[in-house]
Amino acid sequence: MDEREVREQKLAEMREAGIDPFPPRLSKPRTHTIAEALEHFDELAADKTTVTLAGRIVLIRDKKVIFMNIEDGSGRMQVYFRPDDFGASFDAVRKLDRGDFIAVTGFLFVTRTGERTLHAQSYEMLAKSLRGLPAKHEGLQDVELRYRKRYLDLIANRDEEIPLFVARARTISALRRYLDEHGYLEVETPILQPLFGGATARPFVTHHNALDQDMFLRIAPELYLKRLLVGGIERVYEVARNFRNEGIDKAHNPEFTMLEFYEAYADYTTMMQRTEEMIVAAAQAVLGDTKFTWHGHEIDVTPPWRRVTLHDAIAEYTGIDYDQFPDKESLAAEMRRQGIKFDPNRGWGRLIDELKDEMFRKDDPALLQPIILYDYPIDLSPLAKQKPGAPGIVERFQVHLAGMQLATAFSELNDPIDQRARFEDQLRQRAQGDDEAQVMDEDYVEALEVGMPPAGGVGIGIDRLVMAFTDHDHIREVILFPTLRAGE
Repeated sequence: MDEREVREQKLAEMREAGIDPFPPRLSKPRTHTIAEALEHFDELAADKTTVTLAGRIVLIRDKKVIFMNIEDGSGRMQVYFRPDDFGASFDAVRKLDRGDFIAVTGFLFVTRTGERTLHAQSYEMLAKSLRGLPAKHEGLQDVELRYRKRYLDLIANRDEEIPLFVARARTISALRRYLDEHGYLEVETPILQPLFGGATARPFVTHHNALDQDMFLRIAPELYLKRLLVGGIERVYEVARNFRNEGIDKAHNPEFTMLEFYEAYADYTTMMQRTEEMIVAAAQAVLGDTKFTWHGHEIDVTPPWRRVTLHDAIAEYTGIDYDQFPDKESLAAEMRRQGIKFDPNRGWGRLIDELKDEMFRKDDPALLQPIILYDYPIDLSPLAKQKPGAPGIVERFQVHLAGMQLATAFSELNDPIDQRARFEDQLRQRAQGDDEAQVMDEDYVEALEVGMPPAGGVGIGIDRLVMAFTDHDHIREVILFPTLRAGE
């Protein structure tokens, strides 16, 4: 028989013996988590206090006596089963398998080898495991299997994986805490939208049967959050699940998490400071320091961060002064001459964005440190306010950290006439083949016509920030259930 059949036979034998292998609850309440039992071990052991622990069996050593290791959500402890304590029922103990959940009642003691242990006096089955766990010493090495069956990954690689996702949760909590303490209101905006907007991306399309209309999974919450500025909520944010129908690579997953926040009567310089302060607060909450190691390089997020215009940064790292190539054709020709790959369907502004990506492919440790690139071409930023005295430039910045684009921010465009013209230009780019260009949102323009105060806004990629904090270079590592091709 294979392992599954053996376990199913054990399951049947339990039921025949009148044992429920999946009881609805513990018959005796759990007195301690394993972490609590270890924390108070000395006093509990000295008094021979009866304790009940519960968890999954992760290791069994069966000789004359049986030693098991059980794990709960807080830690791991050895359990000692002695035949004299169980008599004829000791054979049932031998039928327990790795992966089974049990509750054990007994007292704590220290073995001759110095290991803190629970001496079992009774136990009960809580859930029978019908599939074997990954081998204890080999763990779960198959990367694709780790992503697809994350529950096995968490079991097999517990000491690495659970702290990673604790760090993710603490990162989000720290960012929320900063915004809450600075008077921002957390809100929820629609995920299913009649129009997509707020970013340059291709959407997922679905159909609402009752309304008989196509709908889109949001690519960004931006346009809804700015409607709230119009309505009088002056500081607002959302931790948003976004969806973009684009390629999958080390930095992109079709479903991802963004933090977007907006502040009335602020501009992009205000939001630069906010972003620096938030990342510092998150680093201190998660790592206890403003310095951390990423791929062997020490990164320091202590403000002030390096600030350089996009134009000067691209000129420095690629040698291309894009002001000298003021149209798509001439810039494309220069990029082609220098051997830089690009999508020929993209407009002039998007080619500049590809030059920025080329810049971060350079092997320069300085580009791993936090850097703020600011003042972007208007072609690349249909929702940002023009910079006074700088034709064709908008007040926009991006933050790069650990070589990844981490955040995008604007002085928000609040002129409805200008916004309509920008949307119309996006429609022209879309007609020319750029299927990631934005569409016209008449309702949003109408909201701006009601009046939106000057404001600054920022979007931060949560997944990428966690990647930086935890020294990972693939977004799949920091998402519990990343998008995968069916059947792989």
